[in-house]
Amino acid sequence: MIRINGNITLDDTEITESFLRASGPGGQNVNKVETAVQLRFNAKNSPNLPPHVFARLRELAGQRMTKDGVLVLTASEYRSQDRNRKAALERLVDLVQKAAVVPKYRRPTKPTYSSKLKRLEKKHQRGGIKKNRRKVDLD
Repeated sequence: MIRINGNITLDDTEITESFLRASGPGGQNVNKVETAVQLRFNAKNSPNLPPHVFARLRELAGQRMTKDGVLVLTASEYRSQDRNRKAALERLVDLVQKAAVVPKYRRPTKPTYSSKLKRLEKKHQRGGIKKNRRKVDLD
């Protein structure tokens, strides 16, 4: 069980990991050992993920989520398979936690009268500064 927050927990069986050879430093290990991890999480069919969280997760994931609703995360920054597994799992937990946060509703407001006056005064001052930079007419 992977605990995301108080309401959401993911079952270990929902996550599949596959290992592949990573590019980058590693010496002779690069050609022999599969250290990179590709983590797959079927978010669309997950019984533990509410629909509103899935919708935000789809938005946050972008190209990392397939059309079928499968989230694919690849971790290959470390030389060891274990550290890459932990990194991929942390990314998954972080993404789902961000998706679980309900965005605050923004109430549209109008600028106050004084803020409009301040803005216009600053524009007038800035225009005056630029006006003083011009060449002086001798006429």
